[in-house]
Amino acid sequence: MRDITQVTEQELKEKLDIKEKYRIKQITDWLWKKNPQSFDDFSNLPKSIIAKLKEKYYIPQLDIIDIQKSKDGTQKIAFSLTDKKVIEGVLIPAGNRVTACISSQVGCNVGCKFCATGKLGFVRNLSTGEIVFQVKKLNKLSFETYGHHLTNIVFMGMGEPLLNYQNVIRASNILTTQEGLAMSPRRITLSTVGITDKIIQLANQKVKFNLAVSLHSANDIIRTHLVPVNKQHDLKKLRNAISYFAKSTNNRVTIEYLLLKDVNDKIEDAKALAEFCKAFPCKINLIEYNPVEGIPYKKPDAKTAEMFKIFLETKHLIVNIRRSRGADIDAACGQLAAKNISHKKL
Repeated sequence: MRDITQVTEQELKEKLDIKEKYRIKQITDWLWKKNPQSFDDFSNLPKSIIAKLKEKYYIPQLDIIDIQKSKDGTQKIAFSLTDKKVIEGVLIPAGNRVTACISSQVGCNVGCKFCATGKLGFVRNLSTGEIVFQVKKLNKLSFETYGHHLTNIVFMGMGEPLLNYQNVIRASNILTTQEGLAMSPRRITLSTVGITDKIIQLANQKVKFNLAVSLHSANDIIRTHLVPVNKQHDLKKLRNAISYFAKSTNNRVTIEYLLLKDVNDKIEDAKALAEFCKAFPCKINLIEYNPVEGIPYKKPDAKTAEMFKIFLETKHLIVNIRRSRGADIDAACGQLAAKNISHKKL
């Protein structure tokens, strides 16, 4: 049987032998608006169609099995999928805003040296439905916990979104419709390590959401060590792809730069970063490193980070130092690894 959220409307029409167009609309409304648990919930469909749905398809299930709460208000949520694989999402409150950091894959095969998820390896891509249902459950939990629905979504959880391109794009499109959350695409950010051909594809599709690129070094040798895919998507290719995206979409790109003590935190590293960023409009987020068990990196002291920031600002760049949230529950950037989970359905 197939995951019904992976099926096109045309395939549904053909496989279910449906003549009435409105029946397909009823099926998609149930999937994206009403969060059904089974096809028996599709109460306005004939029993004959429900029987065919049960025979050919299944609805992917996401069960919240664990919630960990940080002292700063951040929450890390573990989901069990239909096949019992586990992914994690994060809710980050800030005043009247709540951001959901969501996953696009089970595990990750990019293998960044500083990332806990990368140590898990790649298991599989999430389906369109698993991504959408993940966001909807986080949206409900956000309102129950903070009194606010989600204001922002960031694809910065487990996995490389551009290696699950079709499902991520389709899920993003659904989330911006009335059937999803009716969220502005400007409230969605996709973060990538820099899969250059896919960045160009995003540009050609004229996507409306925001793009963030995890750079971490503007030196090819250092970056290849930290982010092994730099061998295939080196800095020259990446700079050209980002420039093309910025020009095609008229959208400022965010450059994410993880500061690592004695690795990429020197002024010469800042000079290389400033030179790289001359090619396109951008803002730079300097990210505090969050410790991961078994990984030897450390964050630089506050003075070093501030000097790095000040140098970039002298080059007329927009720079922020992004403080870690949820580090005490392993919910901060680079820490998601589905560990210390109770595995009790909540």
